[in-house]
Amino acid sequence: MKWICSISLAVSLAIQPALADDMFGNHPMTEQARDAFVNQLLGKMTLDEKIGQLRLISVGPDNPKEAIRDMIQHGQVGAIFNTVTRPDIRAMQDQVMQLSRLKIPLFFAYDVVHGQRTVFPIPLGLASSWDLDAVAEVGRVSAYEAADDGLNMTWAPMVDVSREPRWGRVSEGFGEDTFLTSQMGSTLVKAMQGKSPADRYSIMTSVKHFALYGAVEGGRDYNTVDMSPQRMFQDYMPPYKASLDAGSGGVMVALNSINGTPATADSWLLKDLLRGEWKFKGITISDHGAIKELIKHGVASDPQDAVRIALKSGIDMSMSDEYYSKYLPGLVKRGVVSMEEIDDAVRHVLNVKYDMGLFNDPYSHLGPKGSDPQDTNAESRLHRAEARDVARKSIVLLKNWHETLPLKRNATVALVGPLADSQRDIMGSWSAAGVASQSITLLQGMRNAMAGKGTLLYTKGANITDNKGIQNFLNLYEKAVTVDPRSPQQMIDEAVAIAKKADVVVAAVGEAQGMAHEASSRSDLVIPESQQKLLAALKATGKPLVIVLMNGRPLNVVNEDRQADAMLETWFSGTEGGNAISDVLFGDYNPSGKLPVSFPRSVGQIPIYYNHLPTGRPYNFEKPNKYTSHYYDAINGPLYPFGYGQSYTTFSVSPVKMSAKTMPRNGSVEASVTVTNTGKRDGATVVQMYLNDPVASISRPVEELRGFKRIMLKAGESQTVSFKIDVDALKFWNQKMQQVAEPGKFNVMIGLDSVRTQDASFDYL
Repeated sequence: MKWICSISLAVSLAIQPALADDMFGNHPMTEQARDAFVNQLLGKMTLDEKIGQLRLISVGPDNPKEAIRDMIQHGQVGAIFNTVTRPDIRAMQDQVMQLSRLKIPLFFAYDVVHGQRTVFPIPLGLASSWDLDAVAEVGRVSAYEAADDGLNMTWAPMVDVSREPRWGRVSEGFGEDTFLTSQMGSTLVKAMQGKSPADRYSIMTSVKHFALYGAVEGGRDYNTVDMSPQRMFQDYMPPYKASLDAGSGGVMVALNSINGTPATADSWLLKDLLRGEWKFKGITISDHGAIKELIKHGVASDPQDAVRIALKSGIDMSMSDEYYSKYLPGLVKRGVVSMEEIDDAVRHVLNVKYDMGLFNDPYSHLGPKGSDPQDTNAESRLHRAEARDVARKSIVLLKNWHETLPLKRNATVALVGPLADSQRDIMGSWSAAGVASQSITLLQGMRNAMAGKGTLLYTKGANITDNKGIQNFLNLYEKAVTVDPRSPQQMIDEAVAIAKKADVVVAAVGEAQGMAHEASSRSDLVIPESQQKLLAALKATGKPLVIVLMNGRPLNVVNEDRQADAMLETWFSGTEGGNAISDVLFGDYNPSGKLPVSFPRSVGQIPIYYNHLPTGRPYNFEKPNKYTSHYYDAINGPLYPFGYGQSYTTFSVSPVKMSAKTMPRNGSVEASVTVTNTGKRDGATVVQMYLNDPVASISRPVEELRGFKRIMLKAGESQTVSFKIDVDALKFWNQKMQQVAEPGKFNVMIGLDSVRTQDASFDYL
């Protein structure tokens, strides 16, 4: 890699003879060297150049390339996003080197959330794998492909804990649990940044959305959050902290307000907590247009006031608006904003550019000009094997009545559904630079699996929805959903006709990717009516029905659960989704995924999550009582609980064995179980450990995930799985907002989901 960097640097220096000798070179990647360099550079900068570093702009209609060239020349741009090809990125960096006075490099960013060119399962699917090695592989491949495109930063991972499936952005996160989300987020940060974000095939992460975005009221995007300090720090803050402790160099600030204060205007959040208590030294970036929105939030009187509040609250870089460049000069001139405050924000920007290695080589992620790929979307640039492997691990078997699955290859199979052959939808939301035409649909995957053996029949059967308003919404910015011009009845009749010819029916139903996206909150969680009618007609044929769900949130699938002989949750599984799903359908891969979210029976149950607090009048299903906490018109629990997922084999879990009955102060104990594959197939499963503090100074959750291990067992094989429990696993935030572990009894629950567990206990002294 060193020779590539040296050639690139030589090329870049050759076109910039006026560049100061001390600007670029082999700068030591230490904090001390960085601080000295940045302080020296700050001393050379004018106010306008400093303010320019705080501006992050997007290439597009509002900022055409000609305008950007002029802004770069005058030092009015610090970074650019939504440009994802080497020639375009190189041209902009060239403009800096050739035209700007100080030649401070730009950094380039993009939403690389679950893959860059190779699209992996959506984060909710990644969490379903409960496999940190697989998630690390996703991070490494994503960073490699992003860096290979010239990018320096990603707006990821999203670690917003959410117990609100109506929220469209739940698809971008890792589910409802604090511990699981923390593990997933920190793993991705370490994998994407590698040893250093300055390395050729590493990129810097920007954890989002800070903070509490997943708790918006009613699941309505951009809405407000009102939350107690205990819940905030116990349930929602730990994943951000874990990702920052893993080394993330950036933080994207949330659009929501917190207890009445927009995050973009919250100095307690961004200064006292983030920089003061957590010692964060990286960059804070507003979300898209968030500074302007402070006016509509009702905390800023005009644009100048919004800029004053944002900068003083701790927003370093302004994403996609002109407010900083337009109003900061005047605010500084009038003494409303100090030069010290400007320097503080600029220092953070320059620090991350130094950490990205851009002052060693502005072209470090580009390589020599002649190395640019001839075809940006070349097949050779994809990592299909890795995508297929991870996608298989993310699939959850929800139901398998009478061993309907796996399917037989020599059978006649009818494949039906609006998502069965959609290359765009299988990639999911935020699919970065993924090309839809390169993704494998379920139809193609099943054709590959059955080639030369059985017979595969296919028809669409229904549109995603017949609601014209929703169709228009989904196609608002791109032609994302194709509407079949035939009548719904004609489509269903054709589906029924091929179903009658088949041995088994596979129905691919759920949501279009645009239904589980930013600004795609839903008031209901059922599958659209057009697809419900299709499923009812298919069920009426009497043929075995396998439902393949594709969706970006937990859905209310009570009716589908009744109709299906077997059901798979595949989420949006990415570039190799069709092959991965087919691997599971035909038994080439034994499903091992577990749900990272609870599935409600109706929208009226929301919020429904496994680690809820106890109540003084708990409901007992076996001995129901009127005056207890329950719904009188519905079953109390979820349809599918957190951590749930079946297999083509069966597993047993032994009673829990504790290494000791007591745990000394600041000591540890070990809890162990023996897991046995009691079936006839080899298979993997996820062993999960939960803790409960039954008596404490404040009510504690009925159970909390504190450990998990994914294991592979051959048929008949057994393995002992052990979990270490230390004092950190027992801590919580008490009424005085002190993080404590209180002496007393603790319950340990170990099983293959959050409901069916083996239990034990120990005393913490």
